[in-house]
Amino acid sequence: QVQLVESGGGLVQAGGSLRLSCANSGRSFSRTGWGWFRQAPGKDREFVAAMRWIDAIEYYADSVNGRFTISQDIAKDALYLQMDSLKPEDTAVYYCAATLRTGQRLDASSPYVYWGQGTQVIVSS
Repeated sequence: QVQLVESGGGLVQAGGSLRLSCANSGRSFSRTGWGWFRQAPGKDREFVAAMRWIDAIEYYADSVNGRFTISQDIAKDALYLQMDSLKPEDTAVYYCAATLRTGQRLDASSPYVYWGQGTQVIVSS
């Protein structure tokens, strides 16, 4: 069973930084991509960033482009999200997700098969 486990969330002041990690604690699996989504209270889940597995091409939402950086460590089977210049509007539960499907947009949630439980990020003003 695949188990994606996020960590690294917390409370930070506006302008600060956090680094989220996503580790697979279950069986290894092939994937075409994985990424980060977030959901703020009362809002729909939204795309944050994604990375294509085979060539590490990165994708970002406009709202985080230039402030967040996604990276992967294939040897550790881990995905990271470095979040800098955080804003109060970045406050949300952040989820790690992975997809097995080919030819799908990585900035949409529908292709993703595996999801973590989420980690809370709170940015105070």
